[in-house]
Amino acid sequence: MTNLKKSLSLTTFALIAASSAAIAKEFTEEIVVTASRSERPLSTIANTVTVINEQELIKQMGVSSDMSTILGNLIPSFAPSRQKMTNAGESLRGRKPLYLVDGVPQSNPLRDGGRDAHTIDPLMLERVEVIHGANAIHGLGASGGIINLITKKPTDTTEQSIRIESFFQEEDISESLGYGVNYSVAGSWQDFDALASIGYRQSGIGYDANGDIIGFDNAQGDTLDSDMANVFLKMGYNWDEQRLEMTINHYDIAGNNDWVGVDGDINAGVPTTAEKGDLQGEPVSNEVTLLSFNYSNETFFGHKLRAHFFTQEFAATYGGSAAGTFQDPTIGPSVFDQSQNNSEKQGIKITLIKDDIAGMPLNLVYGMDIFTDTTYQKLITTGRYWVPKTEYENYAPFLQAEYVGIQNLTLTAGVRQENSELMVDDFNTLASYNGGQFVKGGNPKFDDTLFNVGATYKITDNWRLFGNMSEGFSMADVGRVLRGINTANQSVETFLDLEPIITDNTEIGAEYTNRNFQAQLSYYQSDSDFGQRLEADANGIYSVKRERTEISGIELRASWFASDADTLNIRIARQEGEYDSDGNGKVDTDLAGANIGPNRVNISWDREWTDKLSSRIQVSQVQDRNFKNSSGQTSTKFDGYTTVDTNLDYAASFGTISVGIQNLNNEDYFTYYSQTTGSDSRNFKGLGRSVNVSFTKQF
Repeated sequence: MTNLKKSLSLTTFALIAASSAAIAKEFTEEIVVTASRSERPLSTIANTVTVINEQELIKQMGVSSDMSTILGNLIPSFAPSRQKMTNAGESLRGRKPLYLVDGVPQSNPLRDGGRDAHTIDPLMLERVEVIHGANAIHGLGASGGIINLITKKPTDTTEQSIRIESFFQEEDISESLGYGVNYSVAGSWQDFDALASIGYRQSGIGYDANGDIIGFDNAQGDTLDSDMANVFLKMGYNWDEQRLEMTINHYDIAGNNDWVGVDGDINAGVPTTAEKGDLQGEPVSNEVTLLSFNYSNETFFGHKLRAHFFTQEFAATYGGSAAGTFQDPTIGPSVFDQSQNNSEKQGIKITLIKDDIAGMPLNLVYGMDIFTDTTYQKLITTGRYWVPKTEYENYAPFLQAEYVGIQNLTLTAGVRQENSELMVDDFNTLASYNGGQFVKGGNPKFDDTLFNVGATYKITDNWRLFGNMSEGFSMADVGRVLRGINTANQSVETFLDLEPIITDNTEIGAEYTNRNFQAQLSYYQSDSDFGQRLEADANGIYSVKRERTEISGIELRASWFASDADTLNIRIARQEGEYDSDGNGKVDTDLAGANIGPNRVNISWDREWTDKLSSRIQVSQVQDRNFKNSSGQTSTKFDGYTTVDTNLDYAASFGTISVGIQNLNNEDYFTYYSQTTGSDSRNFKGLGRSVNVSFTKQF
């Protein structure tokens, strides 16, 4: 760790020194809403926050439309993408992040099926705000941080846009060929505005750097050989100082069941591949519908009022098999089955904002969140419940205060009272769990008071220090815990493994900004006395382990406007994590790859060659890592890799033409997940060189 800190200090010093000679574009202050649920300048936020704007999103989508890949390219403490429909194991700072779309929860903490990164087409997004580290400001599920996907807004004038794209690989263009089309129209008419968009994307198969077909994950889901459709509508009405807005989004992605995975040999380094064939059962899919109403009033009894009402229906279908888990002698031999994870969420968020309380330099944000979630996992073929219907109710009043009465210092403090109830009826586990176990239902209640304090201090016009201590509240993967009960006489009411996860997060950091250079260095520590760790069995079926976990790390990011035409970026993340393997209260074993990401360095160079021609080249280095057990012996090795992506944009008079190449250097590698948590059936290579060509026209 000492050598890393020295290298980061030298890097920061060199970039600051170089910046003094730069001819600059200038950094401008960004306003964020996710971190405090109110509009606040980024420089007053005591957390590490990453804002991915629309321009940055478009550049990334010119290379890949996979949301996890986009996040990994811009946030190195986010674990590398599995490049599949599932995002299980993709952590942020070593813990599970909470995905939101316009503040609506997309994650399914009661039964985490690993599909929350695939609930909306990234083309629908205006920006992404990411809070690094545990945070309770938005409630359930944010032990690793918050990823808020903020959708586009209607334009002031009537505008239409069409985007056509095609992506392929050189090994076999016809089999790898995919295409997409998106059309949107937006505008404002007096007090009314609206935006409507519809998109479709069809993906072909993938090839690795050696020209071999990348294997399909027929059970967890694959974006290869799949169809995606997204329909989006946002309408708003303004009057006086008030606004009412409705958002509807329907997202559907499904495989075509045309390719069958062929096992590799993980010990011999033989990758999993695929061959054409017909799969039994329903296609693996994600179907998500979001309905959201937002009401705002800028003059509500001296406050700003934000009222948010939402529903979300989520259905994730997984592939079928005759696995031992699905067997039941009362049904017959070799029982084929497949599961579907269902979640129905409803919620109300009431936020009141009051600045300058009684003329004092004190700002308040307070309100109440009410949330319900009904989740179950059912077997499609036989109608058995793998996870019983589980109902979760939560209400949480909160208060966040900001004091700005001391020059150059902003102090924040907050409290949130979580009141939760879990309701499960009596049920029986599947026969494969020691013949099936009767579990007595119950209504366990959980009450926790969560605190956060933070401060940001502007030392000079260029230097800022910040720090915070905060707590995150998450439920364990209740469904996975309940379905895995294999001993008699268990009761939901008293089952300790259902206790929530309280994560204590501490962070300190420093930031330097001048006209054309910006750098931030932060150190964090994240501890949980009764955490959650995923552990796979020989069949790749995960169970939940409840143990003490400790995670720490550092992050560095720097941006330099080297000239009016050139922008350089570097992002570095290192993280370490351990858990208590023997229950003695002390951590002793490294967290595995399903629970923590690798160390990573991302570098990019943007160049505006002319008013019409621009380019980006980005390098991602995922570094070697050894995972050690409690005896200090290496249990798993990860061999790192380096990939290079590039894209070129030309803004012609008739539209913008973009060409992007993912893995330009055609790096041959096994994915991070495959090396650290894989099996013969999931020993996947990463995607080889692939090309994306798109045309966008606005009129």
